[in-house]
Amino acid sequence: MDETMNGPEPCESRTGDDVDAVETAERRERAGHAAPGQKPSPCQDRPLSGAAARKVRLVEQACQAQDRATLAQLAVSEHGLVLDRLRKIAWPLLLGCGDPGHYGVEKDERLAWQALPKHDDEDQVKLDVNRSFIYYPNDRSSREIEGRKAELSDLIVEILRRNPFLCYFQGYHDICQVLLLVLGAESCSLAVSHLSLLRIRDFMLPSLSPALSHLRLLPPLLSAVDPELCSHLSQTQPFFALAATLTLYAHDIQEYGDIARLFDVLLARETVFSVYLFAVIVLQRKEELFDIPPDEPEMLHSVLSKLPKPLNLESLISETTALFALHPPESLSAWRSISANSVLKTSRYPTQSTSQTLEDGIRYYKKQVAELRRAEFRKSVLSAMWKYRRPTGAVGVAILGVALAWWVRKNSASEMLRRLSWEPA
Repeated sequence: MDETMNGPEPCESRTGDDVDAVETAERRERAGHAAPGQKPSPCQDRPLSGAAARKVRLVEQACQAQDRATLAQLAVSEHGLVLDRLRKIAWPLLLGCGDPGHYGVEKDERLAWQALPKHDDEDQVKLDVNRSFIYYPNDRSSREIEGRKAELSDLIVEILRRNPFLCYFQGYHDICQVLLLVLGAESCSLAVSHLSLLRIRDFMLPSLSPALSHLRLLPPLLSAVDPELCSHLSQTQPFFALAATLTLYAHDIQEYGDIARLFDVLLARETVFSVYLFAVIVLQRKEELFDIPPDEPEMLHSVLSKLPKPLNLESLISETTALFALHPPESLSAWRSISANSVLKTSRYPTQSTSQTLEDGIRYYKKQVAELRRAEFRKSVLSAMWKYRRPTGAVGVAILGVALAWWVRKNSASEMLRRLSWEPA
């Protein structure tokens, strides 16, 4: 985190861009005032540089016009959306829930979430929330941090109770923590709902396999850019990228300014952009990885599962954008095996997810669960067929095959949806 978070410093001692100074001031203002006994930094009143001031005006204009395309371009370009007060307006727009009148309606409809049945994962939520706000904000009192934890718990529990079919995963609280700090407790629920159902839905299914399918894009992507490096890592499964991509890097990045900047990009770009970002991180570590023998997959996994520090985010974002343009998802062999209902494809283009509703997200979720159940049933039948594979059991195998075909026909998508019969609260 920026060293200025530890206490006020004279403005002239800073050597960074003016944008950094303003971001520091904005972080201090998130809670509405400085921590007890701490005076605001004189740099809070420091004017923006000409370039930064121009970008702020462009972001403000795009927000006022609700111009998501321009806003997305500004979010990806250098320094992103610059300030939290701009992100508070821009992020909901990028998520497709930025209609100024939308929050009021949603708020009125969501007052009674506390009365909804308890979600099965709430005990785990409590444990994770107790471990939150470790790295930022670090200029708050213990009492204020406890207040933030209470807000975070309420936010997550509300999302889960209103969508009881969602499966909580460890690290979800890291994502919600970032949105809570930027958007505030009053405006956060709807944005997190959109994110959960339309951007990270694959991570909240009853099986981990859809999340793992994201990682299978890494080998062909690395192979397209650097076949030698891909071959070097061929004995190492791409699961080393799970923690980072599952949590949108919020679990690994400890500096608030960095994770807020990265969220500018991840909310503006396609869902799969997160996987491309990790590919660039791997490519940038090429020399380090070649120092480790390829027949030591455990060591390679250990190294790759930890992000290098510090991260040059602007360089990473620029290189990832270029990589995505050069090797789009459709050019990767593993892309064909991705479910049509996965967020990777339902949000293949940013305009898709911003035009979708929460009801669309629930519909896709149900289809994915139906796919998972069919896959599980097929696996169990094939396992039984392998177990009874003796020649004398040919008739039994045939019967099993007929049973499988009958089950698939009977359990059509509509039948599966009727069985699930989930309704949003």
